[in-house]
Amino acid sequence: MSTPEADQAEQERFNDSGLPLKPFYTPADAGAAEPPPGEFPFTRGLRGDAYRGRLWTMRQYAGFGTAAESNQRYRYLLERGQTGLSVAFDLPTQIGYDSDHPMARGEVGKVGVAIDSLRDMEVLLDGLPIDKVSTSMTINATAALLLLLYQLVAEKQGTPAEKITGTVQNDVLKEYAARGTYIYPPSPSMRLTTDLFAYCREQLPNWNTISISGYHIREAGSTAAQEIAFTLADGIAYVEAAIAAGLEVDDFAPRLSFFFACHTDFFEEVAKFRAARRMWAQLMRDRFGARDPRSWMLRFHTQTGGVTLTAQQPLNNVVRTTLEALSAVLGGTQSLHTNGYDEALGLPTQAAAELALRTQQVIAFETGVPDVADPLGGSYYVESLTDRLEEEARRLMADIDEMGGAVEVIEKGWMQRQIAESAYRLQTRVESGGRVVVGVNRFTVEGNGGTEIMKLDPHGQEGQITAVRKVRAERDQGAVDAALRRLEETARGDGNLMHPLKEALAAYATIGECCDVMRGVFGEYVPPDTSR
Repeated sequence: MSTPEADQAEQERFNDSGLPLKPFYTPADAGAAEPPPGEFPFTRGLRGDAYRGRLWTMRQYAGFGTAAESNQRYRYLLERGQTGLSVAFDLPTQIGYDSDHPMARGEVGKVGVAIDSLRDMEVLLDGLPIDKVSTSMTINATAALLLLLYQLVAEKQGTPAEKITGTVQNDVLKEYAARGTYIYPPSPSMRLTTDLFAYCREQLPNWNTISISGYHIREAGSTAAQEIAFTLADGIAYVEAAIAAGLEVDDFAPRLSFFFACHTDFFEEVAKFRAARRMWAQLMRDRFGARDPRSWMLRFHTQTGGVTLTAQQPLNNVVRTTLEALSAVLGGTQSLHTNGYDEALGLPTQAAAELALRTQQVIAFETGVPDVADPLGGSYYVESLTDRLEEEARRLMADIDEMGGAVEVIEKGWMQRQIAESAYRLQTRVESGGRVVVGVNRFTVEGNGGTEIMKLDPHGQEGQITAVRKVRAERDQGAVDAALRRLEETARGDGNLMHPLKEALAAYATIGECCDVMRGVFGEYVPPDTSR
């Protein structure tokens, strides 16, 4: 026989952030009406015509093995309607080691493409229309080097600087907080970031200089409100660093962009994007005094949640990814990547990558969803969630400000502890059955349905090692040595590091050689103990 207490407990519901949910919502929950799409503070979207004038960029994240193998995948996706490139790099490239370094053993080409020098970038981009499509590069500690390699190839191809478009992630703060592919301590890392800002202002006017990433914060276990708060706090730190380096806010702020995750709590994700857009507009106008409306606009790329994919019953991931992608579109994303259904098992197969692209195309051309800006605007529930997420995110950001800002709380391990505690709470709910994951803790079956798993060439690493050694043997070593000396001199001073880096890379210095020079000057970062 049920009791009143049991009946009440049965009726209680919480979303993934732990916010209690009412059985229904009324106008009293919705708050004040927002201005139309395209008007400050852009809660309802950056443009009044939604996606009628231009759809979001369909940008499938891809890269594996050698530059030649990844080049073939990019060609395949472009032929099938992809509208932007998105490059994944292997771990040695991300942390500044050449493929023949002992630290790279077993990791070359595994989670992305191996890039050691300008020669690899030439192969990677061979025959691709980089004057017509924008390119996103998910790279952080070595972001400056990969952007310069991209520019050098574009120059060799005769592409004018103003036609070089895309985004380099260049967000090293979230590496300390949530991901781990850092090299140097925060201060010199921030110097590289702002040097890139200044360089692009002069050299690459249409390149987005940073993609401030909440994605990896969310993937590490944060709540939606924490994803907003920690991402925008990092954004504040970058703006402050750029201003301290002598840049005017309206000179660089229009080229800032963001990168968010979209997970399976559908309505919360839509509300998250709306709240983040509103908060950033108010921050840039009121806190930093930006006057250019473009500086107020939070433009963002979205990727469906990698951690929401399951190895059990992997075809269920098609449904998860579709709903997550739809939430990003309803939330007003400018760019979108949809994960392959098999990515909990390995790198996506070609068939899985194509299906992920088709998912976006179905949403774009068959559902009618892109025809109207912010179609969920005015929903009592969505408006209430937007306000509650903003309230929680502002509380967290106030705590961060009080403790000295994002760099300070990362160096103390505070942000990392907050993320770890949230991840633990969600995992506890999954393991107890309070948070159902279909195929994992309910509706389970044996096996993965015979899903094909992509396998890399086992000899690929040796081939890449041979290639980088061939580059070293054939280049003008005197020119490389002279350029690396100038890089070291600049690193010990206060000049812009982009110029000597470009000189060294143009002479076919490797990424590892350039990073070793800067390691010698800046040192390497040792993370704090976050267990206390």
